[in-house]
Amino acid sequence: MQKHKLGTNGPDISVIGYGSWEAGGTGWGPNPSDEQVIEAIHAGFQAGITWVDTAEIYGRGKSEEIVGRALEDHPDVLVFTKVAPGPAGTGVRRDEIRKAAEGSLERLKRDHIDLFQIHWRDGNVPLEESWEAMAALKEEGLVGYIGLSNHFRPEIERAEKVAHVDSLQPHFSMLHPKGRDDLLPFCKENGTGVIAYGPLAYGLLTGAVDENTEFSDDDWRSGKNKMQGYYDQFYAPGVFEKNLAIVEELKPISDRLSLPLSQLALAWIFHQTGATGAIAGSRRPHHVEENAAAGTIVLEQKDLDEIDSIISKGPNTK
Repeated sequence: MQKHKLGTNGPDISVIGYGSWEAGGTGWGPNPSDEQVIEAIHAGFQAGITWVDTAEIYGRGKSEEIVGRALEDHPDVLVFTKVAPGPAGTGVRRDEIRKAAEGSLERLKRDHIDLFQIHWRDGNVPLEESWEAMAALKEEGLVGYIGLSNHFRPEIERAEKVAHVDSLQPHFSMLHPKGRDDLLPFCKENGTGVIAYGPLAYGLLTGAVDENTEFSDDDWRSGKNKMQGYYDQFYAPGVFEKNLAIVEELKPISDRLSLPLSQLALAWIFHQTGATGAIAGSRRPHHVEENAAAGTIVLEQKDLDEIDSIISKGPNTK
């Protein structure tokens, strides 16, 4: 497993991390058991994964509890978690951020958080107030590093005036490459690490989804629940077909390189300027092992150029 440094001052982390978004039940589909998730997380550790990403809102705290159980005998594995604006999360006002950190620490059964992130922007709370509170936690040693998720360059620049932004967690993949030409290079220049979420485009870049795939009503990809934004970008009629066409063009590259499409998609992430690594989750140990194996892949420039020529046709490139 290759490792990249998280920004200027952060730790060296595996280029693939385990994402526990679906742990505890989050609308992806049928909920896995706690034991099944823990087994999958442990498979990732054995395959070289050195960090787990979670959040207070995943499963309403259940994800952090499961991650805490999985980490009990793995003190060297890093844990990255997030505080969200209310009412979904604890809130991002000064006192709320401290309360959220303390709640996460209790659920994770740890005495500090390796990376603490603001999940998304709250337009009713000054970013400076939130970031001052995050910086205070870092100065105390309650958290090791602080980052932003679902934020953009102007917000990073504002936060940077208060304290260094150690990391950014953006939505980023071959089928959603927004920010590749501006945001990611800016982060590299700023010394801000980038860990991408959604690198497999919610199943599309595994090659296991086609025009005949049917999703259950409790799976957001069916379009029958509140996650309309992601549905509109990937699975809505018209967009879905365009994404499938891009995937079909990518398959000959993965075949030529003797790689599963999912591994090609994950490796592509950390070959991008400014990208530190990718978050990939699964409830199945063999999928986690396959995802982790992507961290050993080195892509040649000619392959990257061919991929670029294909994904430039996608519906989410603007």
